[in-house]
Amino acid sequence: MKIKVAKENCTGCKLCMQICAIQHYDEINPKKAAIHIDAEFPDPGVYTPKLCVQCGKCMEACPVDAISLVGDAYIIDPETCTDCGICVEVCPFDVMFVHADAPTPIMCDLCMKCTEVCNTGALTAVE
Repeated sequence: MKIKVAKENCTGCKLCMQICAIQHYDEINPKKAAIHIDAEFPDPGVYTPKLCVQCGKCMEACPVDAISLVGDAYIIDPETCTDCGICVEVCPFDVMFVHADAPTPIMCDLCMKCTEVCNTGALTAVE
């Protein structure tokens, strides 16, 4: 499964960010969400959802092999990860990041919760 982004359908409600943080950290903290909604200012009402496209560059760069492909998603093993941040630096889409309260860098694991709450069709699950 993959997540299809239809930018033109995004209203900027950020429900996807809320459910992502709840799913992974049991808290409503959009700053820990693996998906981000960028406002395209100065164009009011234009938003762009950004999330990992599962390119694998992070896995290739990880010096301790803490990232592996599990199904369709690249997953970070918290037991192996040294939190060096190299994966974040090499991310070509600038969607991986480090949060002080997270044990490893944050990236999308394709849990699909965002597609379940998106009621505009901006985020949909596809084969």
